[in-house]
Amino acid sequence: MLCILGLVGPFSAQAEQTESNVAREHQFKFGKKTPFSIPDEATRFAFQSGYTFDYPEDGVRGIYVTGNTAGGQRFQTLLDLINSSELNSMVIDIKDDHGYLTYLPEESSQFKDVSKNYITDPNQLMKTLEENQVYPIARIVVFKDSVLANKRPELSFKENGDVWKNNRGEAFVNPFLKEVWDYNIQIAEKAAKLGFKEIQFDYVRFPEGFERRDEMLEYEVGTYKDGENNVERRVAAVSDFVAYAKEQLAPYGVDVSVDIFGYAATIEEAPGIGQNFAKISSHVDVISSMIYPSHWTPYFGIDKPDLYPYELTKAYAEVENKVLNNIENRPTSRPWIQDFTATWLGTGNYKQYGKKEVEAQIKALQEEGINEFLLWNASNQYTEGVNYKP
Repeated sequence: MLCILGLVGPFSAQAEQTESNVAREHQFKFGKKTPFSIPDEATRFAFQSGYTFDYPEDGVRGIYVTGNTAGGQRFQTLLDLINSSELNSMVIDIKDDHGYLTYLPEESSQFKDVSKNYITDPNQLMKTLEENQVYPIARIVVFKDSVLANKRPELSFKENGDVWKNNRGEAFVNPFLKEVWDYNIQIAEKAAKLGFKEIQFDYVRFPEGFERRDEMLEYEVGTYKDGENNVERRVAAVSDFVAYAKEQLAPYGVDVSVDIFGYAATIEEAPGIGQNFAKISSHVDVISSMIYPSHWTPYFGIDKPDLYPYELTKAYAEVENKVLNNIENRPTSRPWIQDFTATWLGTGNYKQYGKKEVEAQIKALQEEGINEFLLWNASNQYTEGVNYKP
């Protein structure tokens, strides 16, 4: 998730499931779905994980947790933080930024060879979260996936016959291909079966700057062969994936959320990466914009955004509200905010982030009627003593 804006399982032991023949053959083309019917028995499908997690009455206030942390000794420290503060939720990696599952599924699973034993006992993890009334959200990184790209190069983008990688050595898989969609949705279903109440999709986009290389790279376009231009095809593929994922996960009773560049809310669409804020927002329960002040170049009339967390956050929230107010089924806004110090910006361009800066972002959101938020710190080291309901 931490990207600089350039402009930026097995069933739970308690689980009970009634299988049903849910129709899966949905066709999407340039944002328009072909009509389909769902068998009557699908409406009777009611998945029960065996756990009880109530949506926080006063909104989700959460932290990001890696698979390593969720399965390690530091997890108790984060649990203590939540129990001693106004925080109430965890966003836990189930498919990480490399493309690995963060726990070992059953031996027969197709994902066994792309899994890491970070979370050694996912059922115990869910039980602990339930006992402590921590609302569980599963983070699934979608199209940034070096593991799948290297395993199945035909599902990725190639350059001179080899899998293309960005300057950080990361590979992406192809959002045009339904096989890639289904691969990630099957992982999301496993997370739902484990007991997670929300599936949060991250990296729902093409690589940054894709418009500069889309004519050079080798890749398939699936059913997106026709259309006005490459930008519309990319936007359609990304938006269609989100709509498809929402429909496929409906039987599990989970909310669906998407992480998106905050910048995308300020323009009609981000042409290179295929993100259209309004179209994506119309298909999800929760939209989580990444609005870390450090990730903006001069914007909203603010020359050095990292120095002004309150002003940057408030200016963004005003713009986002205008966009979301025009959406018929408005999703919950739950932005990612900054709880780290961006030293890479250089002297004079950043400030040390702590209690004051975190509270400033929360206050700015609340003043604009946004009462939910998520804290991002890649190392899961969060500021102590913060008032999360200022």
